[in-house]
Amino acid sequence: MAKKVVIDPGHGGEDPGASANGIVEKDYTLMISEYMANRLSELGIENALTRDSDVTLDSTTRPKTAQSLFGTGNDVILVSNHINAGGGDGAEIIYALRNSDTLSSKIANEFIKSGQNVRKYYQRRLPSNSSKDYYYMLRETPNNESIIVEYGFLDSIGDDVNQIKNNWEELAEAVVRALADYIGVTYIPPEGATGNYYIVKSGDTLYGIASKYDISVDELKAANNLSSNTLTIGTVLVIPTALEPETPDENIYIVKSGDTLYSIANKYGMTINELKNLNGLTSNTLSIGQQLVVSEGNAATLDTYTVKSGDTLYGIANKYGLTVNELKQLNNLTSDLLSIGQVLNVSNSGTSTTPSTPSNTYVVKSGDSLYSIARRYGVTVDALKSANGKNSNLLSIGEVLVIPTNTNTTRTYTVKSGDSLWKIATTYGVSVNTLKQANGLTSDLLSIGQILVIP
Repeated sequence: MAKKVVIDPGHGGEDPGASANGIVEKDYTLMISEYMANRLSELGIENALTRDSDVTLDSTTRPKTAQSLFGTGNDVILVSNHINAGGGDGAEIIYALRNSDTLSSKIANEFIKSGQNVRKYYQRRLPSNSSKDYYYMLRETPNNESIIVEYGFLDSIGDDVNQIKNNWEELAEAVVRALADYIGVTYIPPEGATGNYYIVKSGDTLYGIASKYDISVDELKAANNLSSNTLTIGTVLVIPTALEPETPDENIYIVKSGDTLYSIANKYGMTINELKNLNGLTSNTLSIGQQLVVSEGNAATLDTYTVKSGDTLYGIANKYGLTVNELKQLNNLTSDLLSIGQVLNVSNSGTSTTPSTPSNTYVVKSGDSLYSIARRYGVTVDALKSANGKNSNLLSIGEVLVIPTNTNTTRTYTVKSGDSLWKIATTYGVSVNTLKQANGLTSDLLSIGQILVIP
């Protein structure tokens, strides 16, 4: 049985809801709900509104109206739209105690794709009876799959006010995408949509889709809040248009696989030193996607970057040949959170930031771990995480890691056939226990090709 959707514009009439910064809740919930109703109709999803004008619906009338539209069955999804207040920042989704978090989770993911941060999706119980929902719209619509969507805080000191005023259609579209996915209806973007979308087909991979749109796998995953490389047929992916160059600039060169400073300098009739000086480079290491100035007349254009939907500190840092820590230091950032429209410094020129030590890069492959990569290059896992601004051990295939130069006097040894810990320790005049401790080994087993740090 096809699911139907009841859309409830919160408040209305004599009940304006919250208001601040030129935003009146009842007005925006109606705009969002009407937009959503039109889009669901375009997708062939049957829907109805509890109100389509500025009328008052009290706490008794509203749930009754909702259930009078399509009935009390579990084939009905109720979406009650609201704007939050209280000085927070970000979207929230509350789902009924009788339901799972599947739909709420999908909406949260789509919000993130649209550039809105999500505080949480959750359930709330009535203090006087913990078996019942706290909110009457969930409590008084039995059997329906009922959720409350808070699109942001109208009194936020963050970017919610801008999101609500200028991007409310994108936020409503995010809920539409989630509903289409949840119901199992093929999603078609609205006519004239500024974003690009791709529907996953049989045989698709993240790498193949990213290559098709000339973006990296990390950029595609960040834009879609993906934590793995697994794709599901029919999933709608947002293709981050902000990452596509709007107009090619002949004074800017984007580093590609196989490029060297020599080949780029030669292409533009420059010396390597001229190219390095123009871009403030302290080493010969390049990163794929890094932008280089190749004309003095354009040297100032890369000093700042304006954050767009889907951006991450890692993606921006990698784009401009910085580490995440350098980017955070340049901008006095104490967290990894970014806001759309935020302007970041992306050049070391004129700052006192200490140049980073020369480093190599490594592209993560299937089966890699931070431990195996750190061991391969004779560095610690902590040093590898610090150089890349990582606070977890998660890696993505295709991710480019900065390998910090080992500045101590430690030697390394590559294990060969027939080697043993005793043999290697004897060769270098150390004990077996010392060798094991230096490499974090808990057994005497070795693998051919394994790189050991020699203390």
